[in-house]
Amino acid sequence: MRQFVIIGHDAPTTPEFSLDDLAGAAGRLDVLCRCVTSAFFLSHAIREDVRVHLILGDEYTVTFEGSDLRRLNPDERSTAALIRKALEEREEAIGHIPVETSPGVSLTRRGFEGTLDDVARRGTVVQLHEDGDPIVGVAPPSDPVFVLSDHHDFRDEEAALLADRADERVSLGPKALHADHSITVAHNYLDTAGFERY
Repeated sequence: MRQFVIIGHDAPTTPEFSLDDLAGAAGRLDVLCRCVTSAFFLSHAIREDVRVHLILGDEYTVTFEGSDLRRLNPDERSTAALIRKALEEREEAIGHIPVETSPGVSLTRRGFEGTLDDVARRGTVVQLHEDGDPIVGVAPPSDPVFVLSDHHDFRDEEAALLADRADERVSLGPKALHADHSITVAHNYLDTAGFERY
């Protein structure tokens, strides 16, 4: 299982946002939507062995489960609609018990720390950061959990949590990449056994 945890610092925590302004009034939700599509879509298929956790304002986590996903299309607007539907049902989520809001999409009342603790129990936490060790020198883990931030750097408290819980801190190259591009490169790294097998 491959997992991606993406922190949405400015992401909405209520469903009152327009699908017509994802890059503005919706707190750069467009960045998170592109991360979801990069994590799941192949040319003519969906990666079923992937799970994506979107941290919304450190209040909620919306999880996409590749093996169960339905109605996910490769455009930002339809992905944002799934996130909005999840937020519409946020009152149904009790504690850390998820509420399924559509097939393969669920919401929990859990921020970054709770989600990180949960995924760390089931996988190898890999922080993607431009100042990390070059990924070419790191053997691909069997159950990686890649943690990355949206268009903002990790906040101090997030960086401290990652320093404590991450098994690896890696860089994908000499230049800073967009979050969704980083996911594509991470997939290629895993698909090719660490860029060894093409």
